[in-house]
Amino acid sequence: MQTNAPFFIGICGGSGSGKSELARALVAALPEDQSVLVELDSYYHAAINFPTKIKGNYDHPLSLDEARLVEDLLKLKAGEMIHKPCYDFTIHNRARFSERVFPSHFIIIDGILLFALQQVAKLVDLSVFVDTPADIRLARRLLRDVRERGRTLDDVLAQYLNTVRPMHEQYVEIYKAETDILVSGTDSIQAEVAAVLAALPR
Repeated sequence: MQTNAPFFIGICGGSGSGKSELARALVAALPEDQSVLVELDSYYHAAINFPTKIKGNYDHPLSLDEARLVEDLLKLKAGEMIHKPCYDFTIHNRARFSERVFPSHFIIIDGILLFALQQVAKLVDLSVFVDTPADIRLARRLLRDVRERGRTLDDVLAQYLNTVRPMHEQYVEIYKAETDILVSGTDSIQAEVAAVLAALPR
């Protein structure tokens, strides 16, 4: 068991904002073995358990298994290892395998709906919002989904207009003013990391 409770860093921002890049860069910048990353994307419901009332809307808070996520975060806080689920975006379903994550001094949580999940938000000690213009976020999402997830341009745009944009306005953007640190997703990653590191407890 750990003698000191971990420090939770929550990184939020719209899809394509660069929040995941910041989260990974922060892990790399912190001392080795001092941090772990928990991505909200890992906690999408398995297809068989996906809430029917949101009809495949992956940008709605109910698309995430908040109960499992909170349980895992509390285990990490208590110094226990977790088996983090893994999600396969190419098949839109949870993978059969999981990933072992061990507790560490800094627990970095990354996800677009992070602050919309109230039980998760309460665990965050330092909140960060990556504020990136909508046109840049859309361009980045298009490139990622077509290149990495095998989707068509029409499919990506339809999802953006039907769910991504309206859900961003309802569940993401509204929390920007409440975060501890606001960074620009168009700044260098080094500047973003430096801003977060400067706010960490000594």
